[in-house]
Amino acid sequence: MKEEDVNRCQIQEWYPRFKLVSTRTFIHELPESFVQYLLDDSGPFLLPVSISNEDAFPNRIHNPEEEEDYQVSEGSGDEAEPLSPPSFPELELKIKESIETLGGAIFPKLNWSAPKDSAWISTSGTLRCTTFSEIALLLRSSDSLIHDLCHAYDSCSDKTMSRPPNFFLALRKWYPSFQPEMEFRCFVRGQKLVGISQREVTTFYPVLCEKKNDLEVLIEEFFNGIVRLKFESNDYTFDVYVTQDERVKVLDFNPWGAFTLPLLFTWEELEQKPREGDDLDFRIVESRCAVQPGLKTAVPYDYLDVSAGSGWDQFLRNAGKELQRQTKSPEAGA
Repeated sequence: MKEEDVNRCQIQEWYPRFKLVSTRTFIHELPESFVQYLLDDSGPFLLPVSISNEDAFPNRIHNPEEEEDYQVSEGSGDEAEPLSPPSFPELELKIKESIETLGGAIFPKLNWSAPKDSAWISTSGTLRCTTFSEIALLLRSSDSLIHDLCHAYDSCSDKTMSRPPNFFLALRKWYPSFQPEMEFRCFVRGQKLVGISQREVTTFYPVLCEKKNDLEVLIEEFFNGIVRLKFESNDYTFDVYVTQDERVKVLDFNPWGAFTLPLLFTWEELEQKPREGDDLDFRIVESRCAVQPGLKTAVPYDYLDVSAGSGWDQFLRNAGKELQRQTKSPEAGA
């Protein structure tokens, strides 16, 4: 993988060329001060002061008596000055205007990644944001965004930098009717579409068994007619969404291998493709027994005790045994 392959997968690079076949998105360049705010872990967790008085937790109840418990009393010996929360008024105003234009709700992502690992902290449990404060909360709480900020080029054979010169915030229109079963990851090897995988692999969707052949035709035609002609890398992945009226929308591009999840494939399998005469390999979860395990606990993985002998360790062991039992059962897949 080369740096240029990674760079092409940044949303500010590919979106202008695929705007007509993607979801509506506004992109803002982030000031370096905001980037440093996201990186700073030297002090307490502080959200920026909102010039619009917007709260990332609008439904919380403020209890002055409890808040007094956290105040440092005079003469306590702690003379440290209280830290003032940062403020980014110009950025906040631009984002506020974009959110209003996009219908009042968006989900955020940086150059490559969305803060999916911090959805647990939002009031809705999703990436849906309606204010700058909610966006800042998700970005500041995310560990996965450290990849974008510090490690995007770690797998490049010609690595010359640890981060891009500029970071961008993409505000993507939030669609309440989005159906996760209609999102797919496509794998391109040598400019040939060699694999398609169901994106949400933790659930069995019977409708995919019925529509698999039709979906394969739609996605392959979309790749040959649009993506292959406009995206310059030889090896890469891209995510698509198929609408109810059978239009295909490109959602994202990712580099081949490295930190990109292969989902229902393995990278070893994909590296062997394409072979002469190989057909396009389209994989879906075809039964409840084939569901991929997912640890959906609504809290960060670091908060869990999964060490040997712990409750979670025993639970995962039992779940694995039950999955093996069901797979071997004659009724499996019935």
